[in-house]
Amino acid sequence: MKAREVTNRYRLAQWAEVVQERTSSGERVGEFCERKGISKFQYYYWLRKLRTVVGVQLAEQHPKETGLAVQGFAEVKLSTPPASSVSSETDQICIDTGLCKITAGSGYPTEALVTVLREVIKP
Repeated sequence: MKAREVTNRYRLAQWAEVVQERTSSGERVGEFCERKGISKFQYYYWLRKLRTVVGVQLAEQHPKETGLAVQGFAEVKLSTPPASSVSSETDQICIDTGLCKITAGSGYPTEALVTVLREVIKP
């Protein structure tokens, strides 16, 4: 195991304890971070890293049970095609579910986005 990997695992373990402490305390993130002398940016940065690591581990260990895909791209097949085409507007809609990020033009039909979300996040 390389030194960088060991360091990263150590930091992840430390931040997992910090996140657990904040969760157990019931404090708001801002209050907790102020009391501990850490920035909210640091807290959310490591929380995102922890969630990514845990999600990838779950997907690798139990891909069928979790319904999670390993990080990367996956084809989504819609059962019904979108009602209309994507507009050429430069504004975009970005939906981050925690499991994936979906970006579409702001003129993309709402019904189609709902269909994509239903296909991606199945209960």
